[in-house]
Amino acid sequence: MRCLTLADELKKQGAQIRFISRNLPTHLSVMLTAKGMEYLPLSIDEAGEAEDDLAHASWLGASQSQDAQATVNALANHLWDWIVVDHYSLDRRWEMAVRPCCKKIMVIDDLADRQHDCDMLLDQNYYADMQTRYISKVPPHCQLLLGPRYALLREEFRTLREKVKVRAGDVKKILVFFGGVDADNYTSLAMQALIELNGKQQVDVVIGTQHPNQEDIQQVCINHGFICHVQTARMAELIAEADLAIGAGGSSSWERCCLGLPALLVAVAGNQIDIAKALDSIGGCYYLGEKDAVNSSSIQHLINELLVAPDQVLSISRQAFSLVDGLGVNRVSEALGC
Repeated sequence: MRCLTLADELKKQGAQIRFISRNLPTHLSVMLTAKGMEYLPLSIDEAGEAEDDLAHASWLGASQSQDAQATVNALANHLWDWIVVDHYSLDRRWEMAVRPCCKKIMVIDDLADRQHDCDMLLDQNYYADMQTRYISKVPPHCQLLLGPRYALLREEFRTLREKVKVRAGDVKKILVFFGGVDADNYTSLAMQALIELNGKQQVDVVIGTQHPNQEDIQQVCINHGFICHVQTARMAELIAEADLAIGAGGSSSWERCCLGLPALLVAVAGNQIDIAKALDSIGGCYYLGEKDAVNSSSIQHLINELLVAPDQVLSISRQAFSLVDGLGVNRVSEALGC
């Protein structure tokens, strides 16, 4: 989604955009088409096994050299100003191989676990060591765009930010969202905590069409008066309307911060741990812990604490709101020369 958000802004500025991907889920390819984006899928049949030392190599569905060659073939009819690459399975070897197709390369990363051959690197997350994470991992000339001021948020977040206020602290509406897939079903865990809490708060639950427990979640929502939203286009509105969120510590953190929504975060993936801890350390959220350390009782306990501590909710909302102004995509677009 962050690439599509950037592409939308660049297209408004007159840029020609082409998306290239392998194994893109159908609902995302449909979204690209609906947005009027050119999309070239890479062949699955031509791909082989990934064979290198990167931690996420298996995610690529091919070797880096195979993927690079397929990308070069897909871009061969044009010399592109920029290639924007967003994939944990790709490093400087892939980037060097595709350089003949473009003038410059921009990498979107948040792992800082591999070498890059790029001209610009974007990491939109907040870390305690934000300014030193990429030392020796990028060329000396590489321009670094670091931190939530560069968060790639959709236009509706920028628009709603002008209308929302810092939360007063009274929790009347709670939003549950752990990402579209939520393979470990932390959505149900949070719902169970809220059921046991037996409060008077309105609860909105957001899941994607790919959630493995979709039918069960919808039924539980019906049974307990929660509102279930499946693959909603109203995410920004739901965040703006809520007083407290329970969710994952990924890129959704910056959407919530932009609209001043206090959140209880669970790190459901390894790359979310440092983000959630750093955000908690400056009072921008409550970090519940890594996924294996969180249960419905721990979620319920903290919600109970916040329900009787409006000043705490207000403080988190104020700090979150100060971190992200919603203009990150404009700053990145400007850096790319558009």
